[in-house]
Amino acid sequence: MTVRTERRGEARGWWLVALLCTTQVLSMLHNATFPALIPVFQPLWDLSGTEAGWVSGIYYAGYAAAVPLLVTLTDRFDARAIYLACCLLGGIAALAFAFLAGGLWTAMLLRIVGGISLAGTYMVGLKLLSDRLQEHRRARAVAIYTAFFGIGASLSVFVAGEVESRAGWSAAFIAASLGSFAAFALVGLLVRPLAAPSAPQAERLFDFRPVLRNRQAMAYTLGYAAHIWELFGFRAWLVAFLVFVFAQQPDLAAGPWTPTQLATIILLLGMPASIAGNELAGLFGRRRSVAVFMIASGGIALVLGFLAAAPLWLLGALLAVYGLVIMADSGALTAGAVIAATPERRGATMALHSLLGFGTGFVSPLAFGVVLDLGGGNTSGLAWGLAFALLGLGVLTGPPVLARLARRNGG
Repeated sequence: MTVRTERRGEARGWWLVALLCTTQVLSMLHNATFPALIPVFQPLWDLSGTEAGWVSGIYYAGYAAAVPLLVTLTDRFDARAIYLACCLLGGIAALAFAFLAGGLWTAMLLRIVGGISLAGTYMVGLKLLSDRLQEHRRARAVAIYTAFFGIGASLSVFVAGEVESRAGWSAAFIAASLGSFAAFALVGLLVRPLAAPSAPQAERLFDFRPVLRNRQAMAYTLGYAAHIWELFGFRAWLVAFLVFVFAQQPDLAAGPWTPTQLATIILLLGMPASIAGNELAGLFGRRRSVAVFMIASGGIALVLGFLAAAPLWLLGALLAVYGLVIMADSGALTAGAVIAATPERRGATMALHSLLGFGTGFVSPLAFGVVLDLGGGNTSGLAWGLAFALLGLGVLTGPPVLARLARRNGG
């Protein structure tokens, strides 16, 4: 009877992981719709690289502004209610973009709202999941869940490109909104509410000092910030870079693939890489493994942008490897922070983890666009090389920071 009960609990746990990974992907359909369509919006609205970077990055500014409040509240309230409200918000923001966006300022405003909704679905969804799982399942479940962020971003790129090519950019945003509404329905119907958790009453809810004193958790959080700097800059500008590559490579341009389709494939490589990276971190040491992944991805970023006209076999191999290593540390970093957090401060720890990480995710696409403009614009190979090098330099700050804080903690 005990064995049967344990098996039922195991099955329920993995069913919940599968459900929330699915709803995460659905709720993220609006995530990369604008970045995937930068080549459409730049001539349509006469946007510079800097302005396109603002619209891409401001999404994560909305996320970073909202995540401390929304995720920390899950230490006092069931994450399910917050998750459902933000699914609705994301769907409404995408619909509003389809019908109301007409230039830089309206696009920025509506992308901020979309970013706020992501704050209430991605990390709040992770808290919803971890609150309902036993301790021994959390590390692997966290790695799987964070890997599905990459699938969500990839599918967002794919849907945006395919729908826009057939029905225009407004239809792409309408399609994205349907994912958020579907996620709302699935979680509302299939996830049961929990009793409200209780945080220590002697401490204020938004007092992050106990989290800042947790050196091990902070090591992973600062490493995550370096990782997100590189990853979100890459995701925001990948399709535009591939459009430039197509212009340099006539054989590629004449082939059957579109830039958004190739970007989807490259981004999808991150999903198994994130899960495998967390497994390798468990075998060989989390800090050591993360450092290796960061050095590998940073090294590729330093040269990648300069190789748009390189032989296709070389450029293709580098993009494939980059798609793998850029995500290999993601699950390991977030799982490390969740595991290192004290149970009563897990929500606050995850809030700070997301705030710092997605804060760099706001700045990175903007900085990339600024460097692109200063280097000669999106038709200059030098400009693309310098912009990608900026991503590489950012992620290479991660290993020394991670090592220093971990040593102070004795880890």
